[in-house]
Amino acid sequence: MKEDESKILNNNTIHSANQETPEVDELVEVDVANPAKVILFDDEWHTFDEVINQVIKAINCDYHKAQQITWQVHNHGKAVAYSGDMPGCLRVSAVLEEIALHTEIEM
Repeated sequence: MKEDESKILNNNTIHSANQETPEVDELVEVDVANPAKVILFDDEWHTFDEVINQVIKAINCDYHKAQQITWQVHNHGKAVAYSGDMPGCLRVSAVLEEIALHTEIEM
């Protein structure tokens, strides 16, 4: 096919290749200052060690960091266990829920 005979599909309109296509300025807003968060809630069934070990497994942190998160959950009823992109939040939430911990993802 010759170049001048080719067709270009742009914005649901077919244009000849030798016609100018309009420029499209599109603003895509990405909120990087407020990533998604995994909230971990307190319960009466799990021991501190169970929660600490699962937090370590979920967010790949050291014992001290997991202990801080666990104490915050215990003292305040909930805590941010992780913040980041949505795929990361889904992964962390799934690992925490492996032992039936209650989580929620917030945007």
